[in-house]
Amino acid sequence: MKIGFVGLGKMGTPMARRLLAAGHELTVWNRARARSEALAAEGAHIASTPAEAAQAGEAVLTMLFDDCANEAALFGPEGIIQTLRPGALHISLSTISVALCERITAEHTRRKQLYLAAPVFGRPNVAEQGRLWIVAAGSDDAVALARPLFAAIARGVSVIGPEPRLAHAVKLGGNFLISAMIHSLAESFVYAEAQGIDPEAFLETVNSALFQSPFYAAYGKVMFNPPEQPGATIELGAKDLRLLREAATSRQTSLSLADNLAEIFAQAQQSGLGTEDWAVGQYRMAQRRGAPEDS
Repeated sequence: MKIGFVGLGKMGTPMARRLLAAGHELTVWNRARARSEALAAEGAHIASTPAEAAQAGEAVLTMLFDDCANEAALFGPEGIIQTLRPGALHISLSTISVALCERITAEHTRRKQLYLAAPVFGRPNVAEQGRLWIVAAGSDDAVALARPLFAAIARGVSVIGPEPRLAHAVKLGGNFLISAMIHSLAESFVYAEAQGIDPEAFLETVNSALFQSPFYAAYGKVMFNPPEQPGATIELGAKDLRLLREAATSRQTSLSLADNLAEIFAQAQQSGLGTEDWAVGQYRMAQRRGAPEDS
C-alpha cells in the first residue's frame, strides 16, 4: 500500500521501519529532516511538508508528540487535512486529547475523508519488535483499510466502536492505570527497603503470589535498572494525565487518584525529574517523599 507517515520520533521511526519491511511504499515527513533521511536510506521517500506526505497514497499515519504538534501537522498552512483526498484514510496513532480527536473527526467528516483513531500501547522497544497493541475506533471501512498496516506493527488490535474519540479515551485511561501501577510499585519498594527487604525479592514474591503480571515485572526491571534512554518521560506522563483529567472534567467526572498523581508529577518536574524515564522518575519521587525526615 502507498502511505504517508508523519512523525518519526522514538515510536514513529520503528513503526515506519516495520511498514517498510512489510513491503509498503512510504513517504515520510518529520520536523527534523535527519530522521527522514535515515529512512530514505532504507527505501522511503521524503516529503517536504505534512501535506505532501498526505498526498502520497491511500492513507497517512500520524505519530506526533502532543496536541500542539498534531494541530500544526493537520490544520497548519501545509497541513494534512487540506490535501488528503476524499475517501483516503488518516490513522492517528498519537496519544492526544479527546477534545482534539472530536475536532479532527468533525473536519474529516466534513471533507468526506476516512478517519481512524488508533493510539498504541507499548514502549519504543516494543515498537521495534512489532508488538504494540492498538486501540482503534472508527468506521468499519476505516478499520478494514487499516488492518494490513496494523499487521506490520502490532500484535493485536482492540476495536472499541465507531466513534474515534472512544479510542483516545481508552488510551488515556490505560496510561492512567500505568501511572497508578508505577506509583504503587514505587511506594511499595520504598516500604520494602525501609523494612530491610530487597525490593527485587519483594516484587518477585508479590507478583508471583498475587498478579502474575508481565507489566509489573517489566516496569520493576526498568525502575531497578534505569535505561540509558528513557522510553517515555515524566513530562510525557504528566501530559497524558492532564489530558485524562480534562476528559474526565468534560463529563463531570471526579478522579481523586488522578488529582493526587498530578500533584506528584508536578513536584517531579519542579525537582528536575521531567526528562527522566516515566517509571524511574516516579520511583525517585517516591524515594524522596518516603525518606525519613532526618535523612
